[in-house]
Amino acid sequence: LLLGCELTASTKSYTFQVDEEDNSDHILALSMVCLTDGAKDECNVVEVIGRNHENQEIAVPVANLKLSCQPLLSLDNFKLQPPVTFRLAAGSGPVHLAGWHRIMHREDASFEEDDDDLSEEDEEDLPPIMPAKK
Repeated sequence: LLLGCELTASTKSYTFQVDEEDNSDHILALSMVCLTDGAKDECNVVEVIGRNHENQEIAVPVANLKLSCQPLLSLDNFKLQPPVTFRLAAGSGPVHLAGWHRIMHREDASFEEDDDDLSEEDEEDLPPIMPAKK
């Protein structure tokens, strides 16, 4: 699925979230951030607000766009875990964000248990970790 939103002086944030009861894995990938028609020659800072591994909210700037020097930034499918909020932290935009949303349905909940438990035979097949050569 394609994702697109626009951040402006009047709409400074956009939140992408999924249904918490959904038993699917969701990946949100940000491809591009760009200034659109009507943008002023000012710094437009876009940040992503999400949660870290300790479930604490964090905000990370991902783009600093200016019409005269960098009106567009390719993020090469920067992957995020929903829910995530995109916020125009500085500037008045308009800034367009584009990306995609992938949903991976779980057909069988037992596949996780099978993948996590390696048998002793599987562990023996793994090569030993060798120290780096200097």
